[in-house]
Amino acid sequence: MERISFEEALQKLEAIVNKLEDGSVSLEESVSLYEEGMKLSKHCSEILEQAELRIEKVNQDQTS
Repeated sequence: MERISFEEALQKLEAIVNKLEDGSVSLEESVSLYEEGMKLSKHCSEILEQAELRIEKVNQDQTS
């Protein structure tokens, strides 16, 4: 996956969810969208985990 920002990935993920929910895509396209959505979800999770680690480090540095 290309390195896109959290906000961009979340926006793309929301668009995928909307397409899947409105039921206007074929089964094959639904599966492809689902796969892409899972990749975007993983990307967002990784970014959030990195942010959480940075915040924990800042908090530890402040208490040391």
